[in-house]
Amino acid sequence: MSFVREHGIVLASGKGPVPRLAEVIAGEPIKGSWWAHPKGRQIFAIFGMLSGAPDILVCRLVDGKVTFVHRRLWPALVRAANDFHPGQLAQVHQEHTPSGYHVSSEIPFPKWVPSEVADAAGRLSEEDARAALGTAVTRSCKALKRGGRSKPHAAT
Repeated sequence: MSFVREHGIVLASGKGPVPRLAEVIAGEPIKGSWWAHPKGRQIFAIFGMLSGAPDILVCRLVDGKVTFVHRRLWPALVRAANDFHPGQLAQVHQEHTPSGYHVSSEIPFPKWVPSEVADAAGRLSEEDARAALGTAVTRSCKALKRGGRSKPHAAT
């Protein structure tokens, strides 16, 4: 939680313009799937804890990959929403069922946005919002919106 709070926006795993939480948990770069890493169960447990945390948005913001966004950046995210493909801002819920299946669902943007976050977003300029999100994120997201990379995954 402190890592996400400190950085504001982090990828669960994979490569991108922001830090990768799986590698921080593992304590080293991960080649291949984090599931195969000796700390894979710990990574999974922490991802699950973050997914249920009230101050963490799980979405596909960066490069269409699972991204954790700390609540302190939600107003900036809402204010800069026009810079993103709508699917990037959907709140993602992932669940592993007892039978072993992986189930994903999404709450579309802006249905997940609390009213106090929308109010705070209204008080931000677009420039301040983009600055809070960081150049690497806004550049990456604009490229995705334009079709420069694959679109975020569809809800199942």
